[in-house]
Amino acid sequence: MISTRYILQVVHIPKSDSRLANNGLPIDIQRLRCRCLYQSLHFSDLIEDLGKKLVECLRSRGNFIALHLRYEKDMLAFTGCTYGLSDSEANELRILRERTSHWKLKDINSTEQRSEGNCPLTPNEVGIFLRSMGYPESTWIYLAAGEIYGGDKYLSKLRSYFPNLVSKEMLATKEELGKFKNHASQVAALDYIIAFESDVFVPSHSGNMAKVVEGHRRFLGHRRTITPDRRGLVELFDLLERGDLMELIWLLARKQGQSPA
Repeated sequence: MISTRYILQVVHIPKSDSRLANNGLPIDIQRLRCRCLYQSLHFSDLIEDLGKKLVECLRSRGNFIALHLRYEKDMLAFTGCTYGLSDSEANELRILRERTSHWKLKDINSTEQRSEGNCPLTPNEVGIFLRSMGYPESTWIYLAAGEIYGGDKYLSKLRSYFPNLVSKEMLATKEELGKFKNHASQVAALDYIIAFESDVFVPSHSGNMAKVVEGHRRFLGHRRTITPDRRGLVELFDLLERGDLMELIWLLARKQGQSPA
């Protein structure tokens, strides 16, 4: 196995992505497979070099959070999450879902999806959450994401909480990113490197990449990852939006086992 890797440079291991817990193998074998995959994970020199350069650029400004913001068009269409969107935007996502043949679920209740915690947090909700966690507005946040749906219309709400919000497009030159044009997986690899090296990693949705990054950070030692309880947060966000401040205070106190004075 090892000698083959050095001869061929690339070894494809089937069914090794998210199936570790679904094949009936003993837990010790699962752990070994997981460790082997993390240990053998390497990107091309081109990806590694730019990824490290961007990490150094961020570190020169201080500690930073890597935010995996899953608020892209395909994600919202696939999950049927339209909270906070206009009717025309919601309809656009519905049409995309209906026209994508390999997405089996077509009729989705957006309200139920959100209340059950199946929707990614919106940029505004992420801002509220991180500020509530005690992070000051001076915190540097790296946006590990594709094209945010609605662009600055929604991203500006997050930026209002954290002005030091940056992306790879802001840190790298056009020439550097141009080498990865039309290679979405390579661009995602840059985000992976930065998210892995960040001081704090925050995923807005528990997708495959978020789980792999979190596991990789655990594998190499204790590195802080904050995974929001989306289902629990929805109730709080709705109370906040309605202006039910006292009910929100009582709810928070009850969750903490305290009585509001």
